[in-house]
Formats: sequence, C-alpha cells, structure tokens
Amino acid sequence: TVQAKSLHKDITPSIETQHFDEIHLPHNIYDVVIVGGGITGCTLACALASTPETSLLRVALIEVSDLTKIKGWNPSEEEFSNRVSSLTPRSVGFLKDIGAWQHVDRSRTRPYEFMQVWDGISDSRLSFDLDNIKSDAIAWVVENNHIQRAILARLEECNDGNVDVLDGTRVEKIFYESESGNEFDLSDWPTVLLSSGETLKARLLVGADGVNSAVRSFAGIDMLGWDYDANAVVATLHVDPLVENKTAWQRFLPTGPIAMLPAIWSTIPALASKLRLLPESDFVHLVNAAFRLRLADLQYFQSQLLEGDDINLQDEITWREQVETKNFTGENMEDDSKLPPRILGVQEKSRASFPLKMRNAERYVKERITLIGDAAHTIHPLAGQGLNQGIADAQCLTQTIQAGVNTGQNIGDLELLGEYSSARYLPNLAMIGAVDKLHKLYSTEFGPIVWTRSIGLNAINRMSPLKTEIMKFAMGIGTDVYG
Repeated sequence: TVQAKSLHKDITPSIETQHFDEIHLPHNIYDVVIVGGGITGCTLACALASTPETSLLRVALIEVSDLTKIKGWNPSEEEFSNRVSSLTPRSVGFLKDIGAWQHVDRSRTRPYEFMQVWDGISDSRLSFDLDNIKSDAIAWVVENNHIQRAILARLEECNDGNVDVLDGTRVEKIFYESESGNEFDLSDWPTVLLSSGETLKARLLVGADGVNSAVRSFAGIDMLGWDYDANAVVATLHVDPLVENKTAWQRFLPTGPIAMLPAIWSTIPALASKLRLLPESDFVHLVNAAFRLRLADLQYFQSQLLEGDDINLQDEITWREQVETKNFTGENMEDDSKLPPRILGVQEKSRASFPLKMRNAERYVKERITLIGDAAHTIHPLAGQGLNQGIADAQCLTQTIQAGVNTGQNIGDLELLGEYSSARYLPNLAMIGAVDKLHKLYSTEFGPIVWTRSIGLNAINRMSPLKTEIMKFAMGIGTDVYG
C-alpha cells in the first residue's frame, strides 16, 4: 500500500475527522487522474505538483506514448520539428509561474514583435505592434516537443513522489464499480482500467486526451461543431539568414490563409495533398508566390496542380514575378516591411497535413469529471490559439482545485468544478466563434463582402486604441478571455 497524504473530506463520513497522513489507503486511489500526457495534460500535472497547496495530492498522468522519447529529445541545431506553437504572453507567464519556462532553450525560440495581416484579393492590410502594450513579444514560436520536454523536466524536478507518470499505457475502459464489502465506498468514483490490467480510482478524472477523448465519451458529453473541408499543410522552412524577421505574416486567400507565424497553409484537401508531395524546389517557389503574387496567378497555379497538368512551376512563377514588378495597389512587391523574407528551402521530410475542424463540448464538467484542451474544444489554427486555450484550461483548473483544497471542499464536486466551467466555457466559445467567423469572412470572393471587409480592415488599421484591444485579446492580457 502507498500512503495517501491528501485524500480527505469525502471518502466516508466515519473517517473524515482522522488525519489522512496517518491512514494507509489502497495504492490505486488517486485524487486526480489525468488521461492524456500531451502538453495540456503535462501542464496540469506539473502545475499541481509545483503549487504548494496542491503538491500533496496524489496524481496519475496516463499517456499512451513513450514520454522518455520527449524527455530525451535533443535535435541538432539545424533540425527543427514541423509541429510548433505560438505561445502568448499569458501562456509563457503561467509556464514561468510553475517553473517550466526556465527549462526552455531560448536559442530554439523565436519571439515576434509585429504582425502583418492582409486580404489576398483587395490587399487591405492590418498591422500590429507592441505600442501601448507592456510585453516583450506578441508571442513566442516554440516547437511542441520542446515545450513538452521543458514541462516534463520541471515535473521531474518538483515531483515529491505524489505524481505517478504512467506512460506507454493505454486506457482500456472507464466505468463505475460497486464497492460492496470494502472499507471505503468509492462507487461514485470513476474507475480507469489500464492496458497493464491495473485499475485506478479517481476522485477527479480529467480528460486531456484530445479530440477523440475517451473521458468525454465515458461522460456522455457531446461535441458541437463542424469540419472545414480544409487541411493545414505545415513545413519547416529555411529563410534568408540575412533578413532579421520579427514579424508574423498572414495572407487570407479564398482557399484558406497562409501564414508564417509559424508557417501554416490551410487550403482545400485536394490541394493540400498536392502541396505535401511537390518537389522541394516547386513547393518553395509556390509558398513564396502565395505571399507575393496576385490571386488570379495563384488560382492558375492551383488549377494546374489539381488537374495534373505538366508545367514548370519555377519558371512560371519567376516569370510572373518579373512581369508583376508592382502589385495592383502600386506598391513595390519587394517592400521588406510588407512581405515576409523569401523562403530558400524546406527541411527534408518536414511537410505534413492534417484536417481542420471546429468543436466545442456541450459542457466541460460533470460530477468528478472535467475536460481540458482538445478534449473540450478545437479551433481553426489561423489565430494560433489552440494550445494557448489548453494551457489556460490547465491554469484555471489548477486554481479551482487549489481553492477547493484551501477550503476543504471535495475537488470532484460538481459545484466546485462549475467554477472552472464558468471561467472557461464562454471565453473559449468567444475565441472559437471569432476565429470561425473570421475564416468564413475571408473564404468568399463575393464582391460586396470583399469590399465591405476591406473597408473595415483599413478602418481598423487607422484606429490604434482598437488595435491595441484586439492585440490584448489575442495575447490573453488585459481581458478575462482566459478565465
């Protein structure tokens, strides 16, 4: 048996008055069982272990993959993962608070201080900077493996033995089990059956297990939303080393936005498949063209690719760039302040694609069950907010559990968990809805809508106070977006 220091208040009335550091409970009883050891799940486990009020809670972190590979992740200086995230000041601040950010190698992070967003049809533009905002950066671009490795390093550092990391372990089943004849009645505690054959009892079961969450399925919580009929193409790109780039770039095309913040190109699935398989030199030329050429030129290249026509992309694109020395607004196409640095190459085997969807769970909590991260919501990547929402969930749930411990409440009680849900549901829904509407607004070529959105974009660009509030909203500061 393992000594459980913190299981209190809600096991049975007959033992509520006893000191639980003197009570030996079955080894499979946990205060918190987290299913899913991705970044969000690891963040929650690390936050609970590093917060004094919650550090004595018994926590199990279950992950199907082998986390030793992440712990030992040590790529060369020239090698970068194609899965990266844009961490907002709010997210970085929380990672600092729990001691994880100190384990991040700064040489593999890239802060950006400016943003350029423009319409691929009208070329209307919105420029953002840090004027009137107290922050070192709009966001930091960091590889996902790097973030997770830092969090796991901090978890190992602050774990006093109360957090059990069960990686390489699959959840086979979640159920309620009757407790007839046992000393403790835990019949309303979720039971998790693992691939090892072991069962865990959870005072609070947390689903951090992604969009196909087993915890959410067990709880009978539906997901609301839709697929976008679009795929994101990601790649690790080599850019001109002589150009110091501190700007995030995003151009809205009717087939979907292309961005370098990090580089993501969301487009129709058929074109995404073609982009992923193009020869490297053709892919590089096409990405450069997507930031520079007129929409009519891009549509021509896309139609040729989709129809399988044999064309020399590099020569065609080079010729069109030479002819189109100026774009239709009369601005020089190579104005460094208005275009991203030229892409020179793409890292081998770094191209990948994944389908885009929007989802939000109908609720985030039930008695003794909570959802966080992608298990609760997914968002279009155009605003780079997905992981930031998950980290904010972990932060808010940690604060909720901390409040419960401080006041002697049952941390699995629906009333307490409702505080987490109240703090996160509407802000998440607001962000998801705003990004969804932005995607739909820029997916049309209908003239009146293009004209209206262009007028609106140019107007906003001249309104510094409004732009400042938009930036604070996106950065998670100065608002209650993150609860």
